[in-house]
Order: sequence, then C-alpha cells, then structure tokens
Amino acid sequence: MLYIHNKYVVMSDKKSKMPSRTKAMDPEKSVQRARARRAESPYWSIVVAEDKYTWNTKMGRVGIIRQGLPYESIEVISTRTNLPVKHVLNLLGVAQTTYNKKKKDKDLLTGRDSEVILVLVELLDFGLEVFNNEKEKFQRWLKKPNISLGGVSPESLFDSLTGIQEVRNILNRLEYGNMA
Repeated sequence: MLYIHNKYVVMSDKKSKMPSRTKAMDPEKSVQRARARRAESPYWSIVVAEDKYTWNTKMGRVGIIRQGLPYESIEVISTRTNLPVKHVLNLLGVAQTTYNKKKKDKDLLTGRDSEVILVLVELLDFGLEVFNNEKEKFQRWLKKPNISLGGVSPESLFDSLTGIQEVRNILNRLEYGNMA
C-alpha cells in the first residue's frame, strides 16, 4: 500500500503493519539527467554516395540546406524508413522521371527538399534512440496508425515539416513516459 505523506513515500508492509519511510522520487533529477544527455552535442550525419554531410546545430543544417543535397539522398531516406523510393518521391512531390534524370545528372535537391531530408534524418536518429536502437520496432511504430496523430501513421506525415515536428513531439512524449 502506498501513501503520499509530505516529501516522503510511506510504504506499508502487510506483514509488519509498520510504515517505512523512503525518500520520494524526485522527477526534477530525472529531467535534469535527460537534459544533460541531450546537451552532449547532438550530432547527425547522412552519407550519400562518397560524401558525408554532418551537422550538430541548426545553423550547420542551414549551411547544408543552402548547399543542397544530391538526389541520391532520397535513396538513403528510403532505406532508413523502410519505404519504397517511389513513396519517398511522393512525399517530396518529385516525379519519378525528374528524379531519374536529376540523379543521373548528379543535380542537387531544392532547399525545401534538402531541409525535409535533413529533418527526417534527425527524426529517425531520435526515434531509434527512443526505441533503444530497435530498428524493427521503430519502423513498425512508424507504420501503425497513432491515436495521438489523429489516427494516421507517423510516416504519412513525412511530407511536411509540421508533420515531421508532430511525430517528433510524439516521440518526445514517449521518451518521457507519456502516452503517445
């Protein structure tokens, strides 16, 4: 039996009928640990062909967005999300023929598409962290309809930055033990 009394948790044992005092869990310490872990310079990267793009701040991301990512980065996202390339192209609004031609010509994605790819990389890394690097579980979660997202699957929201942010919010809630 558990009684909350002042700053202590009072637990009663059925055998002894004597309450024992133990210190209450301090959620603030748990939150501080989580923040400290996050403050350890998050770092993201995407390897496309023989190039590696790395950033650890939003300004670093802006630099890569302005430079543009190669069209091959669509295949990287397709592999990481376990979605067909055609589905990723639909999310980005890029036609298959355009993709084939631009990839062959080694062209770069637009700023908007590069940004979506980079934010997706951050989301996928964060999601794997939340799911303790269990890739199959995380990919299964991405495909299941989610009540917190209005009954749609998280992967169906990858077509906009707002949708990606909503999925990240749900992952944040999962990380801190809230229902999502």
